[in-house]
Amino acid sequence: MALTIRPAEPDDVPTIVALIRALADYERLLHEARATEEDLAAALFAPAPRVFCDIARLDGEPVGFALWFYTFSTFVGRHGIWLEDLFVQPDKRGFGIGKALLTGLAARCVAENLGRLEWSVLDWNAPSIAFYESLGAGPMSDWTTYRLTGDALAAAGRQAP
Repeated sequence: MALTIRPAEPDDVPTIVALIRALADYERLLHEARATEEDLAAALFAPAPRVFCDIARLDGEPVGFALWFYTFSTFVGRHGIWLEDLFVQPDKRGFGIGKALLTGLAARCVAENLGRLEWSVLDWNAPSIAFYESLGAGPMSDWTTYRLTGDALAAAGRQAP
């Protein structure tokens, strides 16, 4: 089996949307998956994109993706990468695809002298947690993620001076 990882191209957008929907279904969050092909094309292929995607293909068939963007750590004083989503189709797991996507980003971090590679994982997702820990990643149990969305985001924005 031939595995290739490459940056996404505009023709990959329908595949990326399908993979995002499959990820959302796996995470029991399909009702929250609203991104359209137009949304992703505009974000990934803008003149100065702020988000990036790598596509995994097994024997030419798209089977997974990693969607990521650069962050910055004031403590480390360097940029890092935030891995927003990593997904491999369930029937294609166990072939090293997820590892290739994740270690590819780790190699990018090393090559670009970035300070971190970070991501979130749902606390019930034991297979993914075990996979991440097998690579040496560890949880940041002393940090809690907060999020503003929808009406709360709009209300907070209206409070700006």
